[in-house]
Amino acid sequence: MDLQFTEEQNILRDMVRSLCENSSGIDTVREMENDPMGVPAELWEQLKQTGILSMMLPEEHGGMGLNMVDCAVIYEELGRALAPGPQFVSAIMVLSAINKAGSDAQKSELLPALGSGELIATPAWLEPGNGFGPAGVQMRAQSDADGYTLNGVKRHVFYARAAQKLLVLARTGDADDAVDLLLVDTDAPGVELEQQLSMASDTQYQVTFSDVKIPAANRIGAEHSGWQTWNACMYEGIILLAAQAAGGAQRALDITVAYSKEREQFDKPIGSFQSLAHYMSDAATTVAGAQTLVLEAAWAHSRGYSIARLAPMAKLFAGNTFRDATAKCVQIHGGYGFTLEYDIQLFFRRAKQMQMNWWDSRYLEDLIAAEVLDTEGQRTVEDPFTA
Repeated sequence: MDLQFTEEQNILRDMVRSLCENSSGIDTVREMENDPMGVPAELWEQLKQTGILSMMLPEEHGGMGLNMVDCAVIYEELGRALAPGPQFVSAIMVLSAINKAGSDAQKSELLPALGSGELIATPAWLEPGNGFGPAGVQMRAQSDADGYTLNGVKRHVFYARAAQKLLVLARTGDADDAVDLLLVDTDAPGVELEQQLSMASDTQYQVTFSDVKIPAANRIGAEHSGWQTWNACMYEGIILLAAQAAGGAQRALDITVAYSKEREQFDKPIGSFQSLAHYMSDAATTVAGAQTLVLEAAWAHSRGYSIARLAPMAKLFAGNTFRDATAKCVQIHGGYGFTLEYDIQLFFRRAKQMQMNWWDSRYLEDLIAAEVLDTEGQRTVEDPFTA
C-alpha cells in the first residue's frame, strides 16, 4: 500500500488549499454562523467553477470521476478551512444515492445539476428520539394510487433552507430495512422548515411533513431498497468526514503551536513548558494516526476492497481525535480559548458536532465490533486487511 500522494494529488491539494484561503477564511466561517442559508456565495461559486463539486460524479455525467483518495485529499483541505456550505450533503450524499440507485432519467436530470452546484439537495434522515440504524426511520410514507403521502418530522437536516430538494428516508413496510428514498421539493405544500441552533452554530433544520404528496416517480431505486442504498452511501461518506476531521484537527494544532511560541509566561514562550509541549506532542501523534487511517480506508475503497471495518474506524478515530485535540488546544490557550474572539473555539465546537452526527461514536463502535467479532468468515482473502 502506497500512501504517498501523486503529483496530481499534490496539485489538487494545493489548489483546494488556495481556494479555501481566498474564499473561505475564518471571517467567512464566522459570517456563516447560525446563518439561515449557510452558503457562502464566493466559496460556492469557486467550488462550482473549479469542478470540485463534481468530484464523485462519473465522467459520463460530466464529473471529475475522482477516486476516494483524491476526494479525501480535497476533504482534508476543506476540514482545515472549516469550509461551510452544503457540499457534503448535496454533492456527496445525495449525488451518491442517485448515482447508485436512480433511474436513467433521474441520473440524466439530477446528477449534472448536483455536480455543477446548480441544484442543492440534502438528506432528511434522522428523527426525534430515534437512532442511526434502519429501525430509527419510523416516519411512514403511505402509498396510494398516485404515489406516497408523508407525515412526520425529521431533524438535523443540514442546509434545508438553501436546498431545492430533500432526499427523505421514509418507512414503507414493516421489515426492519423496509425504507425508501423519496425526493421532495422543499417548497412543496405541507413542508415546513424550522431552523435548529446547535453548539457548532452551523445550519440545521427541523422539517415537518404534513400530508405531503410525493409522486411514485420520485422514489430512488426499487421499493424497500432505500436503506441498502443509504447505508452504502454512508460508508463512503464517513471516510470523507473523517478526512475533514483530520484536516480540522491538524489546523487547530497548527494554530496552537504558533500561539504557544508567541504567548509568554515568566519571560518565556508557554510552548517551552513541558506539560504543554507534551499536550501538543500527544495531539500531533494522534492527528498523524488519524490521517493515516483515513488514507488507508480511502485507498481500500479505491482498490475495490472492503471498507466495512476501515470506514467506521476512520470516522471513529478521526472524530475522537478532532474532539480531543481541539480540547487540548483550548486548554493551551487558557482562558482565551473559550472566548469568541479567538479562532480555536470554532474548531472545538465543530469537532463535537462532527463526532455526534453522521453515525456517532457509539454507533460506529457497534459497527466495528460486529466486524471484529464476525466468526462467519464473510470477508474474502482479496481484502488485504483480513488476509
